[in-house]
Amino acid sequence: MIVSLLVVLYGSYTLLFKAPAAPSVRHLENQEDYIASLSKYRNVKALKKDVLLALDQLERIGKKKSTLLQVLGERFEPAELSYRKFLSVITGVEKLFYLNLRGILSKLSIFDASEFTLFTNRQKPKSFSDALVHRKTGLYNEYFAHVTGYLGANEEILLKLDQLLLEISLLDSTDYTAIEEMPCMKELSALIGQTKLYQN
Repeated sequence: MIVSLLVVLYGSYTLLFKAPAAPSVRHLENQEDYIASLSKYRNVKALKKDVLLALDQLERIGKKKSTLLQVLGERFEPAELSYRKFLSVITGVEKLFYLNLRGILSKLSIFDASEFTLFTNRQKPKSFSDALVHRKTGLYNEYFAHVTGYLGANEEILLKLDQLLLEISLLDSTDYTAIEEMPCMKELSALIGQTKLYQN
């Protein structure tokens, strides 16, 4: 009877007080899902700086997209080919941005902070050989390089969106061919095209 009572109490606690788990990387659908998933790692000391940067990037891409859509709406009619071309490129790089975030979250989900601390601690157990410690350290460095690479790629996307905004504001013509020749549009289209090569 006591065991049954404990099970009921634990079940009630879990349902009432435990925070809902963030969706798995496969089931992330909107910005709030990404924020919730990234926020799970913001107190892990080794990851804090990268997680805070990813959250900041997430906020900035939302603002940039909103500004771009506002400027496009003032400049073109939604039915115009020029508007649709810009929108297609903006949507494409936004998908790429979120694909990079998924890559970051995949890496974060397999990161073991306690093991990292054990191997990077100055007073690591003497039972570990120098070769093992060296290999483990190399593995963690590779892990962090992947996360840094994704963050760098997203920062590049944010920069290109700023450049696109500037180019739209300087655009004299609404001719579709002129839009195709804009340097930033070419760069963004190439970036989107390269990404398709790596997707399954």
